[in-house]
Amino acid sequence: MSILIKGGTVVTAETETRADVLIQSGLITAVGTGLDVPAGTEVIEAGGCYVMPGGIDPHTHMQLPFMGTVASEDFYTGTAAAMAGGTTTIIDFVIPSPKQSLMEAYHTWRGWAEKSASDYSFHVAVTWWDQTVHDDMGTLVRDHGVNSFKHFMAYKNAIMADDEILYNSFSRALELGAIPTVHAENGELVFQLQKKLVAEGITGPEGHPLSRPPEAEGEAANRAIRLAEVIGVPVYLVHVSAEQALQEIIRARSEGHRVFGEVLAGHLLIDDSVYRHPDWDYAAAHVMSPPFRAPHHQAALWKGLQAGHLQTTATDHCCFCTEQKRMGLDSFAKIPNGTGGVEDRMTVLWTHGVRTGRLTPSEFVAVTSANAARIFNIYPRKGAVQVGADADVVVWDPAASKTISAKTHHQKVDTNIFEGMTVTGLPVVTLSRGVVTWKDGDLRAVAGAGRYIDRPAFAPMFGAVQKAAELRRPTAVPR
Repeated sequence: MSILIKGGTVVTAETETRADVLIQSGLITAVGTGLDVPAGTEVIEAGGCYVMPGGIDPHTHMQLPFMGTVASEDFYTGTAAAMAGGTTTIIDFVIPSPKQSLMEAYHTWRGWAEKSASDYSFHVAVTWWDQTVHDDMGTLVRDHGVNSFKHFMAYKNAIMADDEILYNSFSRALELGAIPTVHAENGELVFQLQKKLVAEGITGPEGHPLSRPPEAEGEAANRAIRLAEVIGVPVYLVHVSAEQALQEIIRARSEGHRVFGEVLAGHLLIDDSVYRHPDWDYAAAHVMSPPFRAPHHQAALWKGLQAGHLQTTATDHCCFCTEQKRMGLDSFAKIPNGTGGVEDRMTVLWTHGVRTGRLTPSEFVAVTSANAARIFNIYPRKGAVQVGADADVVVWDPAASKTISAKTHHQKVDTNIFEGMTVTGLPVVTLSRGVVTWKDGDLRAVAGAGRYIDRPAFAPMFGAVQKAAELRRPTAVPR
């Protein structure tokens, strides 16, 4: 069936234009006025609304086995909730256990994700190193459309990558035309501070941010970026939460290095006072890593997003219900780390970004979809409203309003970190590859309708990376 979205203002990362959008066979086939529309075309009236690319959340963890339990959100419920919030593509994470084959883990996650309602892709974590990891990285890039590899610098005695792993994996990623991504926290420092705080009797959620200070993030960010500089590979820092880490990104980018930063909606809007709430369950519901920070960090992150030092927004959507969080009643170090937000990212960013003048509508599109699509090499298939792009489209009513609540959200978790926040600017229609999946409060997501998205290696930035590498290639001195 053909669909015409009529009378709206089409917003891309570059422009705002009054235009109609014609969709046929899951693709955008025309954008403009006075379009030649086939008979029988369904018309969606978008007068007074914006027509934008569906959001891309480049950082989610659906169905993740972690810290002795499994995230409550599976790939169907999570992607369905995402589309209720205007997000039509997620990039989730395959996280092998130490010594587990990357390919084995990848196929396990692909099986879990078959129930996805929206399109999806995967980063693959490197949690250990030997020749098989080296070889599996090549297979994943060449045969399975993976072009990014994740490295946890935290979680000692579990999935933490030390400098040797980082060097080997970063170097291999460069060969393959893939981008390394990094969770930047000094895992040894966190481990030692956790032990110290618990020994001092600080066992509640208030100990969580104390064990993961901004300095631990800044140090790890600097180390990862410096390693990438020496190796000559681009690097992407996930969930930048601290001003110290942002300053390392600004320093590197000002020196000409290809460093990208992601910020979570939660880190832009929630401060560390939540951990001192007298209700243990409330405080524990906000335990995620890196933790929410003091207010001056949020101010810095907003400025970093406005200035382009941070390019993408995400959620790190990783849900654990109250009973799961209570696994850490005797020690904050045992509280499963994670919060939700995949349904709310777009609305809270519009409310606190566009409506406050921090972002223009085009900048909103850039940080919620187009930049992620470019960095991970799926643009303009995703992240664009143009002829030939997948018809992942959101009709956005800037005047519509609601109050966020766990009682009414579609996420499979019993808390919401944005509980009670009134937001203005909502998706009224979401289309995934030309199929209406959300309309006026009616969620029409279908399990298994999502497709796995191959992401080709050697994004355009790698052409410049290779030229720079040739110019600085070391030479021996003939004697």
